[in-house]
Amino acid sequence: MKEVSRSTLLAAGVLLLFTLVGTTLLALAYSQTRGPIAKSEEESKLKLIRQLLPHSLYDNHIVHDTIKLKPSPLLGEDDDSIAYVARLKGKPTAVVLESIAPDGYGGAITMLVAIKADGEIAGVRVVEQNETPGLGDYIDIAKSDWIKIFDGTSLAGYSAEDWHVKKDGGKFDYMTGATISPRAVVKAVHKALQYFAANRAKLLPAQKQNTHAGDAKRPHHARTAAPARKA
Repeated sequence: MKEVSRSTLLAAGVLLLFTLVGTTLLALAYSQTRGPIAKSEEESKLKLIRQLLPHSLYDNHIVHDTIKLKPSPLLGEDDDSIAYVARLKGKPTAVVLESIAPDGYGGAITMLVAIKADGEIAGVRVVEQNETPGLGDYIDIAKSDWIKIFDGTSLAGYSAEDWHVKKDGGKFDYMTGATISPRAVVKAVHKALQYFAANRAKLLPAQKQNTHAGDAKRPHHARTAAPARKA
């Protein structure tokens, strides 16, 4: 009986040792890769932002000048999202919003929408989409220049009725046979502009914030951080 107990204890000890060693190795691997992964993600975001905003509009480290936004139906977000603030000589000149069109043909379409301080769109880029290859995926800049149709648009220059594809009586072109994808993008970009108009002062703060939009007047200690078919 004692031999069985010793054998059981020995086996448990060996298992515990392997568990500890494995956990230590995983933690070490994570600590070594976390930095490079974060840097890679930052470089990817910066590359997209450079496509959206001319460098003449900002001289700050834009991926570090951020505001955490609470979920909003105008941005299509169920979780917190990030706004990137562009500044030139300390003055806010534009903001890049994360926006989701939930009603793409292949599911949600994730985008970045850059809006200048005057309310005019500087550019839009699709970050992630699952639209039909060779058909609905033309919303991606890698497939066509269609997404540039939003450059220079604004709420002031377009009526609410204009913010539809031409098939629906609006002003935006689309590819025949693939209307669901562009329809979803047009609607999402329009909503992003509406969000900007309603939150302009919070999205373009005079000073770097790195906090929740809407929390600027609350004391620091009180702030809380909240993050298919085929066409």
